[in-house]
Amino acid sequence: MVGDWRIWGKSKGKEKALEKKQAAKHKILDFMLEQKSTTKAELAKKLDLSMPTVLSNINELTEKGLVAETGEMESTGGRKARKISLQENYCYAVGVDITAHHIGMVLVDLGGGIVSWRRIRAVFRPDAAYCRELAGMVQGFYKEKAAGGKVLGAGIALPGILNKSEKILAKSHALGLENYSLNMMAQMMGMPVYFENDANAAMLAENPKKIGNAVYLSLNHTLGGAVCIGSRLFPGSNQKAGEFGHMLLVPGGRRCYCGKRGCADAYCAASVLTENGKSSLDAFMEKLGKDEEADRKWEAYLEHLAILVSNIRMVFDTDVILGGDVGGYLGAYMVELGEKVLRHSLFDLDVAYLKNCSYQREASAVGVAKHFFQELTGQL
Repeated sequence: MVGDWRIWGKSKGKEKALEKKQAAKHKILDFMLEQKSTTKAELAKKLDLSMPTVLSNINELTEKGLVAETGEMESTGGRKARKISLQENYCYAVGVDITAHHIGMVLVDLGGGIVSWRRIRAVFRPDAAYCRELAGMVQGFYKEKAAGGKVLGAGIALPGILNKSEKILAKSHALGLENYSLNMMAQMMGMPVYFENDANAAMLAENPKKIGNAVYLSLNHTLGGAVCIGSRLFPGSNQKAGEFGHMLLVPGGRRCYCGKRGCADAYCAASVLTENGKSSLDAFMEKLGKDEEADRKWEAYLEHLAILVSNIRMVFDTDVILGGDVGGYLGAYMVELGEKVLRHSLFDLDVAYLKNCSYQREASAVGVAKHFFQELTGQL
């Protein structure tokens, strides 16, 4: 009987040791997903792990082809530490951003880099033919660009409120849909599929674990937003957190596509600059400094955006990340925008909290693709 208890005790001890090693492996992979490169010493220090635990896990991940040495760190006087990184070509994921008028596609590697991207003009239709065409475009895109590499799945970002467990787009003003089943779209894709709200997906591209607390403003054809609190997306009680596009900005103002007047979307979405998609944003930005009407429109746009940013800052008191199509152009105008924001601010002495997005192109598609890499770390 005593022998049985000893055997049981040894078995439980091995299980606990294995669980501990597995937990450490997940911590290491999660950390490395957010870093271009690191060292074994940094992993031990930052993750509070013993060096033997780090060495054991890194050796195992190296044997699997997931991790590799990628050079040496800068010397600090002693022996140079070896840099280690995830093998970017170990696997890929596809990201798709669906809007009312376009389909954006990216192929993302394990390092979070965009291997290839494509944007196609395609009017959304809630029918089987559209789903079939979409699946064909996505499959053709990744088979051409992945060059035989392992593709984990396709992430699809959509404008609107999602019931992800049921694969239902509960409400989308932008697409004119309510309680639209996404099951057909998922089935036709021929690979694992993950759906996410487009603005939430763009926030995921920014690495929430790194940024902690922030608000993301997605300045696309329509205006969306996402809130990150404590390194996690904050969806709200009814998945509506971050719907900044339909905050009242100008009482009795321009009519929004939702039917109300004065919404932020009617003043700060990219469609304001492109005449609702009649021209391209690239073409509009090219006119700045050469066309008085374009300059006036841009000045008014920045003024309204400054009011919106100031209001968001007052509510959340966090960094505000400017993303989406317009966000990709704002780097050169941050000083001008910052001055306008400060004129509306009562408490801030500077606008260091105002940030440019990490991905200036197809951020929503990148973010929703990254879901599969987080999923992978839990399976290894």
